[in-house]
Amino acid sequence: MTDHTQPGVRRAAIIVNPTKFDDVPRVRRLVTEACRRHGWAEPLWLETTAEDTGAGQTREAVEAGVDLVCPLGGDGTVRTVGEILAGSDVPMGLLPGGTGNLLARNLELPVDSLDEALTVALTGQTIRIDTCRLDLVRPTTAQLAARFDDETDPADTVDFSDAVDDRSDPAVRETHTFLVMAGLGFDAEVMAGVPEKLKSKVGWLAYLVSGLRHLKGPQFTVAVKVDDEDPFRRRVRSVMVGNVGRLQGGMELLPAAVADDGSVDAVLLSPDGLVGWAGVLGQLVTRQRIGHSRVDHVQGREVRVVSDKPVELEMDGDTVGSAIAMRIVIEPGNLTVRVPAGSTRHIDALADTAAG
Repeated sequence: MTDHTQPGVRRAAIIVNPTKFDDVPRVRRLVTEACRRHGWAEPLWLETTAEDTGAGQTREAVEAGVDLVCPLGGDGTVRTVGEILAGSDVPMGLLPGGTGNLLARNLELPVDSLDEALTVALTGQTIRIDTCRLDLVRPTTAQLAARFDDETDPADTVDFSDAVDDRSDPAVRETHTFLVMAGLGFDAEVMAGVPEKLKSKVGWLAYLVSGLRHLKGPQFTVAVKVDDEDPFRRRVRSVMVGNVGRLQGGMELLPAAVADDGSVDAVLLSPDGLVGWAGVLGQLVTRQRIGHSRVDHVQGREVRVVSDKPVELEMDGDTVGSAIAMRIVIEPGNLTVRVPAGSTRHIDALADTAAG
């Protein structure tokens, strides 16, 4: 770390996804000017590539001894940078560069102004939030083939390269870190079905278009275990597990989820056709059950989900292929992030959660 007592020596690293911007040099000038205006040195500018989406750049920034690392891209870039910074004392400053910016939204940080976000990152205070560790289990070729051959399941996103037939192979299991949400089923299919060009043109509305296409997809059966409680089974269309719960448009998918409460929240959606989806939407908006329950919420330190067939999986908006099981464990206070100076939002949120 540099000496914070000497003015002008603090330095930030900007991990930028250049595909998110039409004029990258202009963005770089804006960032550099903001750093100088707030008394910081010229930033370390590191661009992601198709081969390295942020992990290597973040390690390079930490090794360079920067005081702050700022991902400037979509939710996937934020997740990748956060995964490397997790467990360290190097803070992350969130800069808006994608269509979702979900972590920033949930922390009530600026998402419509790069300059305002830079001000928070460069002059704000540091807090600690939780991260989520996800362990997934890959399917076999036979399991994928069975789903592919199922006429009731379109399975248009099945990729046989996800299969691992030697169950003793370490590749059967993968470990990842996410900051916002992970999901099996519908939401992962939606993410996989969004054309990048459409997303760049219409933003989050592209997800709505893809969502409408996947509403009639098949359900699957999951066994769910939360902490030391007895497992239960549900027939679902989607299972979403989150560290925070607010989506675009302000919808609270996981109303009890707080980024620094030391717990992970999950919701199981079990709609039956278009009428069922209307009921699910009604429950999510009103937080009241309409008819039989189509929405189940659970909360704990660890959530295990085992599916009866391979299902698409996504983390923070990025699809990661098919899985037959996932285990999510909360890592309390594992990541430091910048929020506005004097902010008590996270303290107030914890108090509201405890009271509610």
